Amino acid sequence: MKSLILAEKPSVGKDIANALNINTKRNGYFENNNYIVTWALGHLVTNATPEQYDKYYKEWKLADLPIIPNKMKTVVISKTKKQFQTVQGLLQRNEVQNIIIATDAGREGELVARLILDKAHNKKPIKRLWISSVTKKAIIDGFKKLKDGRQFNHLYEAALARSEADWVVGINATRALTTKYDAQLSLGRVQTPTIKLVEMRQSEINNFTPETYYTLNINVDGLQCQCITPQQSSTKEVYENAVNSIKGHSAIVNSINRKSKKAFPPKLFNLTDLQQEAYKRYHYGPKETLNTLQQLYERHKLVTYPRTDANYLTDDMVSTIKDRLRALMATEYKAFAKAQMSQSYSANDHYINNNKVSDHHAIIPTEVRPNIEALSLKEQKIYMIIAQRFLANLMPPQEYEAIELELVINDYKFVYKDKISTKLGFKALFNSEEKPFILGSKWQQGANINVSNVNINEHETTPPSYFNEGSLLKAMESPQKFFKFNNHKHNKTLKEAGGIGTVATRADIIEKLFNMNAIESREGKIKVTSKGQQILELAPEQLTSPLLTAQWEDKLMMIEQGKYDSRKFMDEIKSFTDKIITTIKNSEQKYKHDNLTTTECPTCGKFMLKVNTKNGSMLVCQDPNCKTKKNVQSKTNARCPNCHKKMTRFGTNKDAVYRCVCGHTETQIQMDKRYKSKKTEKVSKKDMKKYLNNDEGVENNPFQDALKGLKF
Repeated sequence: MKSLILAEKPSVGKDIANALNINTKRNGYFENNNYIVTWALGHLVTNATPEQYDKYYKEWKLADLPIIPNKMKTVVISKTKKQFQTVQGLLQRNEVQNIIIATDAGREGELVARLILDKAHNKKPIKRLWISSVTKKAIIDGFKKLKDGRQFNHLYEAALARSEADWVVGINATRALTTKYDAQLSLGRVQTPTIKLVEMRQSEINNFTPETYYTLNINVDGLQCQCITPQQSSTKEVYENAVNSIKGHSAIVNSINRKSKKAFPPKLFNLTDLQQEAYKRYHYGPKETLNTLQQLYERHKLVTYPRTDANYLTDDMVSTIKDRLRALMATEYKAFAKAQMSQSYSANDHYINNNKVSDHHAIIPTEVRPNIEALSLKEQKIYMIIAQRFLANLMPPQEYEAIELELVINDYKFVYKDKISTKLGFKALFNSEEKPFILGSKWQQGANINVSNVNINEHETTPPSYFNEGSLLKAMESPQKFFKFNNHKHNKTLKEAGGIGTVATRADIIEKLFNMNAIESREGKIKVTSKGQQILELAPEQLTSPLLTAQWEDKLMMIEQGKYDSRKFMDEIKSFTDKIITTIKNSEQKYKHDNLTTTECPTCGKFMLKVNTKNGSMLVCQDPNCKTKKNVQSKTNARCPNCHKKMTRFGTNKDAVYRCVCGHTETQIQMDKRYKSKKTEKVSKKDMKKYLNNDEGVENNPFQDALKGLKF
């Protein structure tokens, strides 16, 4: 008898097979005397589209909405049907006595496996592999601690409820808005509040009125001391009077305070924090960081599970810390890692907290020794960020002396603050250079010290910064800091629910909003477009608020814990959907294309829209049912042979033309020849990826297939 192991991806299936010495490879699986290892390709089964319930729904009609099936159906995804049939055939083998689910340990991973098993009508008992990294050691340890699959039934119920709820709301709201206004519009419980976040920040900046204020400082023995009585003033006259009062007087040292303090490193990375740090250091977009991280996790086995919201480790990981330190000896942090090997670690350390880890612990290096040269530059940078943060948390805190000098001149007080490191601790990782600070012997309490300069400084208040891809992620994680609610309980709900979206989906949401032209990025500043603004105006108010998502997540967590009925949740979702569709139908608002051109669609004859994408622009037909696009324009990394600036590509395939701002133009054929002359073969798809900024498509929601024909 054998156990059938179901992994989420081929790479993970191969890792499991290697760890368990399952060496016989078949078409779509590995096998030995005890195990069969097969895999999904992401989702093999998904929610049926409306037209798969009834062909009548293929044509989008406002009168047909809302579409709310009595029983939700699932279908096998056509592109991966062959692999589903392989898995189904293996499930039905008489020699297979049980199933071991080895998909990602979380809500979505559970959904991937259970949908396949349900579609294949599996009746065999289920066990669950629950691991956070795919190293050989983690896999072997995980198989020693297999769990009863029934323990995760509530997790599956929550995952299925979330998937079906997104389908019901997303399909209906998008169809309603698109057909009502004859425009390619889209609504979602996460994406619409995200547009609102951007719009609110943009509005705050646009409505900001700068105010002038003044400060006063003096130079005493080379130290710039700040006036604190008052610390600042909106009236310059206040400080002009102060200057007249202190001129010709020396400063009296009122007090010298020294305090020993400690500074601790930032917490271990969760996905959002890592994405934000990668953007801050290297301007990597959230999706870019996640894709790189996924490679480090799946292909190289160098980091633990990426899609985590935790900043802590669990106490059972203490015994693995030194193995991870040994791995880091192959990096530039060898000396620091070696020094930490002599230390002891316990469950009482500040980065260990079982109560603050749900599905997965923080992202840290695995026990695998990295071959840095085998990594791409991007992979190296992300890995080293993770390694640095991990080491920082193991190292001692920085110790420093905080110094505060208080001086008095007549009735005015001035202060000077500084700090002197006594022990660098973890700061040594960051090449910190501390400036020397020495107080002369004349600095004694009650001493008089000459004042060399008195300066009145004029300042202006500044508006908050526009969101960038890093800070928008953080805002999605804590939207309660930006939205105001009458009930403070809502703030708590949002905080406990972890904001809008999840660590696994936020990058996709932002990417989708760029693709659908609801937001745009100019010089790193994210702004809402006219289309995005109109979506907010046309959308029912409930869908523009993050409170809805928080309430959903709160109930989904209760479903996971067996404290809420998923059927009741879905009844609430259906009732909510009926209300928002009625609101859209009864609306008297209008939608106006602000990007309409005079170019006629070659397919249907309607005027086309100019759409700015993240990396260029294109023309798309305004008719939601027409799939025509033309004049595709995108930025590339191909360099002009004359001025060496990056060129822009117009069109696609053999008809593409590359143009530079200096006027130089090349056809695709000429570009191919030029790269071939550099001992490079014809520009293939693989080569193109090296010098085109092509982003991966959005895989964010369960109704993506239903919308694949629309160009947002």
